[in-house]
Amino acid sequence: MPSRRLVAALPAAALLAASLSPLHAATAADTQARAGEAAFRTLYKELVETDSSWPNGSCTVAAEQIATRLKAAGYADGDIAVVVDPAHPKEGNLTAVLRGSDAKLPALLLLAHIDVVAAKRADWTRDPFTLIEEGGYFYGRGTSDDKAMAASFADAMIRFKQEGYKPKRTIKMALTCGEETEKALNGVEYLLKNKPDAMAAGWALNEGGGGSLDENGKPVSHGVQAGEKVYQDFTFTATAPGGHSSRQEPHFNAIGWMAQALANVNAYDFPVNLTPAAKAYFGASAPLYPKLSQPMAAVGAGKATEADYAAISAANPSWNATLRTTCIPTLINGGHAPNAQPQSVTANVNCRIIPGEDVEAVRAKLAQVGGDEKVKVTLADPPQPKSSAPQLTPQIMAPIEALTKEMWPGVPVIPRLATGATDGRFTNAAGIPTYGVSGMFADPDGQGVHGLNERIRVKSLLDGRAFLYRLTKAYTQ
Repeated sequence: MPSRRLVAALPAAALLAASLSPLHAATAADTQARAGEAAFRTLYKELVETDSSWPNGSCTVAAEQIATRLKAAGYADGDIAVVVDPAHPKEGNLTAVLRGSDAKLPALLLLAHIDVVAAKRADWTRDPFTLIEEGGYFYGRGTSDDKAMAASFADAMIRFKQEGYKPKRTIKMALTCGEETEKALNGVEYLLKNKPDAMAAGWALNEGGGGSLDENGKPVSHGVQAGEKVYQDFTFTATAPGGHSSRQEPHFNAIGWMAQALANVNAYDFPVNLTPAAKAYFGASAPLYPKLSQPMAAVGAGKATEADYAAISAANPSWNATLRTTCIPTLINGGHAPNAQPQSVTANVNCRIIPGEDVEAVRAKLAQVGGDEKVKVTLADPPQPKSSAPQLTPQIMAPIEALTKEMWPGVPVIPRLATGATDGRFTNAAGIPTYGVSGMFADPDGQGVHGLNERIRVKSLLDGRAFLYRLTKAYTQ
């Protein structure tokens, strides 16, 4: 579905209800959003304690468990599906739908992955597949990434049915497998191809956003991901006749050619290419960084100079990656003997490409920058689906900003471009603008995501659950 059909115009009053309602109404809405905590904790515990890592765990078991809960809440069999590719029996996915009263409105898709990164018990302080509450945190693999959102979405869908909520806009949910490793079947890609009706939507909410806490646990900002850079590896190859190492022939040395080409690539800066999210990010972040407030504000206002961009890039590698496509050498292999000139050398250059840029144009630029026609540059893998960054429209942002203002007064909402990758790369490419937002605030140390002793603050999880429940209603009522 083209992104220009993103969202049918919503009444301003509905979009801003949280900020315009009387205090008692807002309090009542928050109370309702936090109801049923015991049932949520049970669902969350079951999901975390179900090993869904590849290859030992099973997403299918996790999907079936949630499907059982949805059915018990009143969903008909035709509105729930556990979708499993027969060739990947443990990599199942769950789809569900709560039908809206206005079939003309494009649906809202709630998207989360239920697979997790593998975890070895011997390396962890606690059993990674036992949910442990300790010191104000939940510990366990997937407590943060991404079973916090998956459980919150499933919980919201269950409560909507139990409450008799009649949305105007259809709500769809997809809890999928295969996000964490390319060795598994990617559930989002599979569903888009094989069950397109289950995924068709005007826009989607996904992981990738969320709040940031300072070292004292104070909320600093609430991030909204709008777009992500495209992952692409390129293979650099140089071949030569070789020969005895006693013969110094620099014009015939493949390692020498490759070394110079890679040095050129490593030193090259691609041109600045601002996405809407990147522009908004720097504008909103300017007050948070006094030493860089001027150049950041200039970027946000569309008036930045090359000096402004240079100052921002030099201050933080992540900011540099937000401004432009980046490519760096990551692997090299060459030579066959210590006393012989090399006959072949290969290297890998990893690029994170600004959404919308052409992969072939990046390849051609790398070959040009390498500066030696004897070094060939090819795609290491087929390109990822091409997509553009979704637009930050008032229809999307107003409810997020209103709820953030109510729940975390004074905390700014800051859009951002992800320099990594989520399943949003598939939905964006399919014409479903996808936004990362959760209302879950994370510690600055990363909370052990993909590492040891993964955790999430109990308060952050419960706040995020309430936020996502209310945001989904704001978009669909």
